[in-house]
Amino acid sequence: MTEAIRFFLDGEEVEARPGETIWQVANRRGTEIPHLCYSPAPGYRPDGNCRACMVEVEGERVLAASCIRKPQNGMKVNTASESAKSARKLVFELLVGDQPDRKEAHDPDAKFWQWADKLDVTDSRFPGADAAPEKDFSHPAMAVQLDACIQCNLCVRACREVQVNDVIGMAMRGHAEKIVFDFDDPMGSSTCVACGECVQACPTGALMPATQVDLHTGVFAAAPDRKVDSVCPYCGVGCQLTYNIKDDKILSVTGRDGPSNQNRLCVKGRFGFDYVHHEDRLTVPLIRREGVSKHDVDIDPENPLTHFRRASWEEALEVAAKGLARIRDERGGDALAGFGSAKGSNEEAYLFQKLVRTGFGTNNVDHCTRLCHASSVTALIEGIGSGAVTAPFMAAQDAEVIVVIGANPTENHPVAATFFKNAVERGAKLVVMDPRGQALKRFSTHMLQFKPGRDVAMLNALLNVIVTENLYDQQYVQANTQDFEELKEHVKDYTPERMEEICGISADELRTVARLYARSEASIIFWGMGVSQHTHGTDNVRCLISMALTTGQIGRPGTGLHPLRGQNNVQGASDAGLIPMVFPDYQSVETPKIREFYEDLWGSKLPGKRGLTVVEIMDAIHDGKISGMYIMGENPAMSDPDVGHAREALAKLDHLVVQDIFLTETAKYADVVLPASAWPEKDGTATNTNRQVQMGRKALPLPGEARQDWEIVAQLANRLGLNWTYTHPRDVFAEMTKAMPSLANITWERLEREHSVTYPCDAPDQPGHEIVFGNGFPTETGRGRLVPAAIIPPAEEPDAEYPMVLTTGRQLEHWHTGAMTRRAQVLDDLEPEAVAYMAPADLRRLGLNGGDRMRVATRRGHVELVARADYAVPTGLIFMPFCYAEAAANVLTNPQLDPFGKIPEFKYCAARVEPLREAAQAAE
Repeated sequence: MTEAIRFFLDGEEVEARPGETIWQVANRRGTEIPHLCYSPAPGYRPDGNCRACMVEVEGERVLAASCIRKPQNGMKVNTASESAKSARKLVFELLVGDQPDRKEAHDPDAKFWQWADKLDVTDSRFPGADAAPEKDFSHPAMAVQLDACIQCNLCVRACREVQVNDVIGMAMRGHAEKIVFDFDDPMGSSTCVACGECVQACPTGALMPATQVDLHTGVFAAAPDRKVDSVCPYCGVGCQLTYNIKDDKILSVTGRDGPSNQNRLCVKGRFGFDYVHHEDRLTVPLIRREGVSKHDVDIDPENPLTHFRRASWEEALEVAAKGLARIRDERGGDALAGFGSAKGSNEEAYLFQKLVRTGFGTNNVDHCTRLCHASSVTALIEGIGSGAVTAPFMAAQDAEVIVVIGANPTENHPVAATFFKNAVERGAKLVVMDPRGQALKRFSTHMLQFKPGRDVAMLNALLNVIVTENLYDQQYVQANTQDFEELKEHVKDYTPERMEEICGISADELRTVARLYARSEASIIFWGMGVSQHTHGTDNVRCLISMALTTGQIGRPGTGLHPLRGQNNVQGASDAGLIPMVFPDYQSVETPKIREFYEDLWGSKLPGKRGLTVVEIMDAIHDGKISGMYIMGENPAMSDPDVGHAREALAKLDHLVVQDIFLTETAKYADVVLPASAWPEKDGTATNTNRQVQMGRKALPLPGEARQDWEIVAQLANRLGLNWTYTHPRDVFAEMTKAMPSLANITWERLEREHSVTYPCDAPDQPGHEIVFGNGFPTETGRGRLVPAAIIPPAEEPDAEYPMVLTTGRQLEHWHTGAMTRRAQVLDDLEPEAVAYMAPADLRRLGLNGGDRMRVATRRGHVELVARADYAVPTGLIFMPFCYAEAAANVLTNPQLDPFGKIPEFKYCAARVEPLREAAQAAE
């Protein structure tokens, strides 16, 4: 262990922790030292180039930059000597000389001007720059005014070393030196991904959110009048952030030092919040007009109330509850179903599933996990007894080998991706496995671009090498696993040489990667919907579990299994029981003792058979078995596979209640529409992909007559005969801690104080366990189960009529079905129209160019959209984002289900592409 260093700071003996600089010690002890080129945020190295943090070290003839100077035993440092203060003041006076006039400062509250005020530097004796650089307002999110740039290089480090996007650099030499984007391109034309890290790092206002600048004059336009700390409502990373609010509107957003983001944000988390102020917000309850058919959903966008009439809350709740109660009482609870949301809070998810089970009398309750990671949860519970991740994504920093399969983190989990890139820069080896190329390919040691739908063949080949070459950890296997001999016998025939032709990866590469993963001291696996959204998705995950268990790559720092969650609270909603076959904490609805526990807790008789899943519910509607639904915050008319089938089901319902913030594609089929709360308008907790339970805080008033989601659920429950008396989400959370052992030692008050707590947690004053299963698994035997997986081909293969493969996913700028991000101005400006990505060779073969309109068709339907050439897409493959309502990808997707996880095969179906002119001629 490194010995502590003792030195004198302003005459007082102090102790420096290992690696600390003088500035860090002073800051920790409350001594302020000016700084401009240094950021105390995690991930930023000190540079020492601005010289604003100079201190005097006795016995030395020159002053030292405290941000880079480390103390030595016995050193005497004076932070407030006249020479140190004079040097700092001179630095600021020189810099002020090159700044715009203070009255015209781009950001009067910037760190630079705060320090200038503290040092009493208001003007300068020195001449300024000869000519100011041109302003650059080419980017829809950020304003660039380099006349305020002091060349501190913080933006360069933010872009290159923290977010690792490599867009910003320095060009020219001497007096002509300047910040540039790529090859001195306008920011809006560069490869910038709009994470905004540079804006947050800039100390002068040279880089700012466009919302705070008058884009005609470049003058500072607005400052927040209050700030509220919360957590991001987009992907499962769970970034902590601060809303900067003016006049009850979100002006801008900054990242906080949360455990999963360390101040970092992505384009959605930083610039994607104005959807809450959009004119499309639902502000009053709506009831379908009499005589208006649900099959007629072509609502005039200029007059969306054509099919609905306004109603009071009393009438809307009464109509909603009476319709649901009538079906329950006449046909039984199983004639009803509910879709909850992973976009809301834990408390809302818990109340929703409780309402369906106790108020409807059925387990027909599900949410989007069925469409993203149901197969992952199924395999994980089967294999290791838990559906949650075994280690956070930050564990990548301790890994020797990082495997990313079936995921595109730079687009779907951008902040998590920064930690992977940081790890590679520190020396970790990255293995990327995906049919599509992606940005992480540039950082990878190995890129296994396998044939679509052939995951199991590739993974079994890796297992074959691990087993046949005795690369498995024999002691770990004997002590911690079961059924190894069955797995060993199964993978015997899956040699790399045999699998090479099936998966498209050479035998040598398969052997190299298997050896790399198995022999490393610490290997960790991350996967996304590219693994789970197949008819063989559960088998894919079984293979990944077997790789980790056979090699002992689990339960230690830098090891583990991590399915990257897609929505902000899909982990929490699943934990809370928003699943048809389990109560909260994944307790089976079919086990009598478990059911009795929840009957006692909830004071209600509960159904004992598992309910139907998302796709099964739609089929049951068509079969006449379900005639009423309650949908909160979900959009199955966009998110279900074969949405034509889903939309027909919604139109067929006798009674549909939809609770949402916009009149979504699903809400257009409703009998009653209840206006709900957006994430910045509510208090509540959410659980991210790392098992971190975090506090979201109300920052804005509700628009019009909209109400809190949890209140709406409770009011409907009481109209259905339940006697709920909750007064605040904290009351719901308190009940959840009784229903969910996973939340032991986590209280509402603790979350308000600490913002984030990881479960499981051993004591109220202890941090939670980030890495779990170091001492066995929560299974009946305490061992992990090794489950062999045979090759199952995709449910639908290409043929002469449909010769290509269609796969779907997300774009960086948009999220889920686009209900929020398509109404966020910056995000929609960046990606405004529906596109499909194809290999340039395929486009040329079809006589298409990038930007041409085309038709993509499958056996279920067709859509028309714009072609985009992408060299990362292999020939024969079409990639479509599923966020565009005008060209809904799920019109095309195959609803065939994984037999275990009941998840649809979104990632593979046969398709064809036609230039639009030819498609029109064929239609004629």
